[in-house]
Amino acid sequence: MSVEIRVASIDPIRQTFARTSRRFGADKPASRYQEASFDLQPRDNFHYRPVWDPQRDIYDRRRTAIEMRDWDDFRDPRQYYYATYVLNRARMQEAAEKSFEFVDKHGLMATLSVEQVRDIETLLLPLRHLEWAANLNNCFVTAYCFGSSMAQGAMYATTDRLGIAQYLSRIGLLLDGNSGQSLTDAKARWLDAPAWQPLRRLAERCLVQKDWFELFVAQNLVLDSLVHPLLYAPFHSGVGDAGGAYLAMLTEFIKDWSGDNQKWVDACLKIAAAESPANRARLSAWAAEWKGLALDALAPLAQCAAHLDGPARLESAARALDQRIAKLGFDAA
Repeated sequence: MSVEIRVASIDPIRQTFARTSRRFGADKPASRYQEASFDLQPRDNFHYRPVWDPQRDIYDRRRTAIEMRDWDDFRDPRQYYYATYVLNRARMQEAAEKSFEFVDKHGLMATLSVEQVRDIETLLLPLRHLEWAANLNNCFVTAYCFGSSMAQGAMYATTDRLGIAQYLSRIGLLLDGNSGQSLTDAKARWLDAPAWQPLRRLAERCLVQKDWFELFVAQNLVLDSLVHPLLYAPFHSGVGDAGGAYLAMLTEFIKDWSGDNQKWVDACLKIAAAESPANRARLSAWAAEWKGLALDALAPLAQCAAHLDGPARLESAARALDQRIAKLGFDAA
């Protein structure tokens, strides 16, 4: 008995979803990123207006002063949708977990000098509260922005900031033998230490900001561009001689994430600035205002980190921020 197997080739009637074909063309298959990121924003037939803001629809373009002809013009150069984002962060987390396991297993935190421990306690651990504020800020952007591509990137940033706060907490637990005392002390510094109060005040001002795009500028452009070079960078490169390499291992995730997130932030701002002169003027005003506020808020911490070249780091970060902003098509002068 013989069995004959025939193979039939069936051409698909269409290559992708109708909404995706309208944007990218019907004659070619859309990528998974395109299918998962564009034209998903609800636009019509809202059955109620929110009771907390009855003047606007639940999804409303007017929640920011920035105007776009097409809110799906924003693109993520990383091409992240859920699957690619999760795979990328899983690899980063795996590397971070190995670093934490190595340091814990060999008791390497005990090799830190008294000065290094003091720097971790006074300059690094209180940042877990700033990262929590950044988590809430990006969550606000996710909730109130218009356009699915922007909301998707903001939600990933929201999750990342929570992860950074957790890694900072774990550094504290390694430092105090899992007693949690270092985290209690860090919270007390965030709430009461004079040097931290201007930054805490600025973080709380961000939390009540109503224009989501202005909040995007304040948090993801201005604050991150100044905080990371001033307070994170010394730990990325090692603090002092002995033990500095182990601190760099524990903060490697934060360093890698910062460069990755900057690609998305810059892409969104460049697109918004190129949309219209009005957008450029608005972005310039926001950047200038928040840069001034952030520099004032960080000045006391720069003095606390004077032994780590804090004032020079902050000045250099401000210059780098100006250059970055100029490349995006607006200014903060």
